[in-house]
Amino acid sequence: MSSVLVVGDVMWDVVVRPDHALAVGSDTAARIVTTRGAAAANLAVVLRGALSTPADVVYVGCAGADEMGQRFADDLRRHGVRAHLATSTRATGTLVSIVDQSGERSMLTDRGANDDLDVAQVRSAMDDDLTHLHLSGYTVLQPRHGEWIPAVLHEAQERGATTSVDVCSWYPLRQLGPEEFLRRVAGVDLLFANHDEALVLTGASTLETALDELASLAGEVVVTQGGQGAVAVKDGRRTSSPALVAEVLDTTGAGDAATGAYLAWRLNGHDVAASLAAAMRTAAEVVSGLGARG
Repeated sequence: MSSVLVVGDVMWDVVVRPDHALAVGSDTAARIVTTRGAAAANLAVVLRGALSTPADVVYVGCAGADEMGQRFADDLRRHGVRAHLATSTRATGTLVSIVDQSGERSMLTDRGANDDLDVAQVRSAMDDDLTHLHLSGYTVLQPRHGEWIPAVLHEAQERGATTSVDVCSWYPLRQLGPEEFLRRVAGVDLLFANHDEALVLTGASTLETALDELASLAGEVVVTQGGQGAVAVKDGRRTSSPALVAEVLDTTGAGDAATGAYLAWRLNGHDVAASLAAAMRTAAEVVSGLGARG
């Protein structure tokens, strides 16, 4: 059986949607849910469900030796994803997502054990059946991972596997520096970003310009644009797909789900247009609920 390796964070999410503007210094009624989080884990769950051919989806990360880390692993297994997690003396990572009335979210992150992920853990999960390696941008963006990210991408490609990276977040990208991020992921086969990440990554003022530059850096590029849908560039050809009309309750995990669906459809052998359409259908399902899919 072929294997798809997804490398990313181990996080537990607390998603908060206030009923109205925050009453500073007092109480505000809200809907609150606690779920298994992590962008790459959301992607892995959707990917596993959308793959049409038998494949072992393996998730690599680092958790604390605590209940939340165990619950994270159990949740992945429940969705058919094999957890390959190192353990750390630090606590499992936690994220608080505050969702406004439009469904947009702002996140407060305690990375915890995630910063202890090392290359040995990733390499130990790479086997002769590896067909694809996906790296979360949150992993790529960590300062201490700078030297082993390029090595792991190169090793996967040497084994005959394809590779992909999702940028994940514009603010830490700006902190690390776009040039350093691009150095780390040079030669990646498939690059995912949202609109803001694409602009920060290239320094462009328009998406049109950003797409031209990104297309010169990766063989295939997908940029999501929220309510404006998504656009992909492969071999110089652009393909767009509109967002599907949906009630937007919470955008948490929508981009991750879209990325997972697109990647699964491409690995299934579908063309770019069909894969983009599948990604938009999946994203529309996610934004209608509170918290990430799964």
